[in-house]
Amino acid sequence: MREVDEELEVTEHLEELRKRIIWTLVVFILFLVGSFVFVEEIYEWLIRELDQKLVILGPSDILWVYFMISGICAIAMTIPFAAFQIYRYIKPALNLKEQKATLSYIPVLFLLFLVGISFGYFIVFPMVLSFMEGLSANHFQEMYTTEKYFRFMMQMTLPFGLLFELPVVILFLTTIGILNPTHLIKARKVAYFVLVVVAVSVTPPDFISDFLVTIPLLLLYEISISLAKMVYKKKQKKERPDLKSVS
Repeated sequence: MREVDEELEVTEHLEELRKRIIWTLVVFILFLVGSFVFVEEIYEWLIRELDQKLVILGPSDILWVYFMISGICAIAMTIPFAAFQIYRYIKPALNLKEQKATLSYIPVLFLLFLVGISFGYFIVFPMVLSFMEGLSANHFQEMYTTEKYFRFMMQMTLPFGLLFELPVVILFLTTIGILNPTHLIKARKVAYFVLVVVAVSVTPPDFISDFLVTIPLLLLYEISISLAKMVYKKKQKKERPDLKSVS
């Protein structure tokens, strides 16, 4: 009887998870369609400072680029809804304080994604592109295809949008008791190695790009540790005021 109850509980959890995923996909598709309506205006804004016209090698290239631009916009706009669906799914397992804290992280998650995208687009992308153009100056005639230009732009922006959310994810895991600053400090070497691998994997194969992505990621991890210490100390004082907080 107990095994049957456990199977029913697992089935209910999976059904709830399926429902949350479906709703998230529906919202993503709606935002994708909405973004595609205005994709030409977005495209024109993204190439506003480019001195040359981009080249397409086939009729499918521009369609691929339009879908990529629309997809990134849809991802950005879906993040708050997806985070809320995750919150609704795990809400029964959280106490009232954890529910309030988790809910407050959702707008921050969205803002950090926008900050990360902006950092990649306005700072990293122009620096790396300028460096690349400097290498080819007086040696090659520059001619960018639309697909390669926007693929390069995506590699220099989207990873920052996702990885800038690292502090919020760590704060959330600290709030619900899965992580604490001691774990983060002990795992620093492993985390650094993983972040370097991620940075190298998501960037073009050149040292400058790897460096410009790796350094902010390492700084984000250290910021996450500092924020986790603050949350953990506050949590300790409320739960066990007789214990010394982690330094």
